[in-house]
Amino acid sequence: MQVGMLKGSIRLALKELKRWMAPEKAKTEITTFPSSAEIVSEPLGVVLIISAWNYPFLLSLDPVVGAIAAGNALILKPSEIAPASSSLLAKLVGEYMDSSSIRVVEGAVAETSALLEQKWDKIFYTGNGRVARIVMAAAAKHLTPVVLELGGKSPVVVDSGINLQVATRRIIMGKWGCNNGQACISPDYIVTTKDYAPKLVDSLRCELENFFGKKPMESKDLSRIVNSNHFARLSNMLDDDKVAGKIVHGGERDKSNLRIAPTILLDVPRDSLIMSEEIFGPLLPILTVDKIEDSFDIINSGTKPLAAYVFTNNKKLREQFVTMVSAGGVVVNDTTLHLAVSSLPFGGVQESGMGSYHGKFSFDAFSHKKAVLYRSFAGDAALRYPPYTQGKLRLMKALMSGSIIGIIRALLGFPKA
Repeated sequence: MQVGMLKGSIRLALKELKRWMAPEKAKTEITTFPSSAEIVSEPLGVVLIISAWNYPFLLSLDPVVGAIAAGNALILKPSEIAPASSSLLAKLVGEYMDSSSIRVVEGAVAETSALLEQKWDKIFYTGNGRVARIVMAAAAKHLTPVVLELGGKSPVVVDSGINLQVATRRIIMGKWGCNNGQACISPDYIVTTKDYAPKLVDSLRCELENFFGKKPMESKDLSRIVNSNHFARLSNMLDDDKVAGKIVHGGERDKSNLRIAPTILLDVPRDSLIMSEEIFGPLLPILTVDKIEDSFDIINSGTKPLAAYVFTNNKKLREQFVTMVSAGGVVVNDTTLHLAVSSLPFGGVQESGMGSYHGKFSFDAFSHKKAVLYRSFAGDAALRYPPYTQGKLRLMKALMSGSIIGIIRALLGFPKA
């Protein structure tokens, strides 16, 4: 999947780069007549890309495509949490790409800190909010612009009156099919009504068994947890006293093999550990409400997520969700697929990130949009030069305000209305 999506990004850039690079015509105002204007894209310079571990090739090289397409040189810092992937990236980039334009720097905290001390023309970081604050603080010292691709607690609202089997399968693929929940856009929690929750839980159980068998801990289609630290973090969520007795499916753990089964929890308290931070793992809590519209208050009471999902056949509810829920991206009747649409910007809002990329948005993320105004020596009006008479001032004010009637009155010498 990673390689396929990356190839798609490269093919799109090769196909569209000439169009992306072309100056964009811009309208001019009467105040600059006669003139023409355009917006010219130019490289920012030398950029730093710090990538994540969960999709180490896609999340490393996808922004690299945009940076190179825009004409920049760059340093790529892969995540040390996926050391084998980091080593392979360093080897392949060094072997196949121009070392005068792109270098890979491996290492952990010390190397990343050393890189952040340098002055860059842009920093692109994919990861979590804690490290993002460090990146942003370092960038502020040099007034370096940043793109932060983070995460958050992406909600799924499930309405009644839907094709429950299809909805369930799509939720499962978005949650457990994406690195066993270790993805920034995977569903983090579900909100549904008290009446509909039992049907939803039964459907989730049934489809999980269809996909991963009766012994999911032995399934080859489920990813392991990336390391012991993340395993311990997820275990702490399950061991929280506030969620005791809330597991309605799964819960099995194998520390030695870093495996956790797909786990569903029902009616977890909103002040529990599992609801206080991004889960980034195979645990899926379900919250229940009296009316489905009450889900908006739950979602909006937290920080803005990277993604938000709703399953409904109700046109009004769909429109309310799109209007009232602020998120990096919204998908109706599916999960995670907006990631694959290159014509859509991918990025967060507030604590789920800033800036966006994918397709032309990647090119724009690593470009400076330079404003260019062209004028000839003709049409040099005495109006702009002193001495400034009352007539000149009236005409200039009318020109600046764009009032056609005011311009005519000033030209005809009429007093101010």
